[in-house]
Amino acid sequence: MSAESHSPSTRGLLCNAAAGASAGVIAATFVCPLDVIKTRFQVHGLPSLKNSTVKGSLIIGSLEQIVRKEGVRGMYRGLSPTVLALLPNWAVYFTVYEQLKSLLCSDDGSHQLSVGDNMIAASGAGAATTIATNPLWVVKTRFQTQGMRVGVVPYQGTLNALRRIAHEEGIRGLYSGIVPALAGISHVAIQFPTYEKIKTYLAKRDNTTINSLSAGDVAVASSVSKIAASTLTYPHEVLRDDWITTLVHLEVKYDFGAMKEIHMLSN
Repeated sequence: MSAESHSPSTRGLLCNAAAGASAGVIAATFVCPLDVIKTRFQVHGLPSLKNSTVKGSLIIGSLEQIVRKEGVRGMYRGLSPTVLALLPNWAVYFTVYEQLKSLLCSDDGSHQLSVGDNMIAASGAGAATTIATNPLWVVKTRFQTQGMRVGVVPYQGTLNALRRIAHEEGIRGLYSGIVPALAGISHVAIQFPTYEKIKTYLAKRDNTTINSLSAGDVAVASSVSKIAASTLTYPHEVLRDDWITTLVHLEVKYDFGAMKEIHMLSN
């Protein structure tokens, strides 16, 4: 059987992308405050919570500090670029992932991929997605940390941030953090093959097909694979977020604009 004969339909890909994006929007909105805290911890380290009314809880104390200094809106910094990135993120991912799976799929009638082939498909899809959506993740990280940066004119919105980064830092700014982000492809290379194998195991255990698994079984497979991948690849996220904010910190610390004016006057 040829690869084309079991390649996914366009409608199926769009449905997968829409479902992934919809679920992503709900999840991103729900956990955005925690994502803001995580990003700030990664870039600036643990905060000082001397004035917090909640003792012993770093997370709650950090949320309280954000609300006190930046209002409730501060807990949802970076949500708009995240939402904007989700549809192209999943559209690109599922399209490339399913196409690579169809190319690598065996012709023995089982249509099952080996662990290695699954990792290749997931890695290829992850690389394509990272390259396509990196500018929006840069904006998201800048939004989430700009409340802690003194002397930086805040971005007014996603499009304003994209224009300013492109104008002030060029393509390098839009793709800052791309190297550790590509290294982070190992996350999906671990998550999706693990997810597929867990679903296969659960289907065999219950003597059913993968498509007939219950929502609970799918949730178990998704949760276990996500936890395993996130735990193993977490260091790359710290490095990526640090790289994304490096140029901004340098501009504030050394005042590049003033240095350029001095250089022009000296000539």
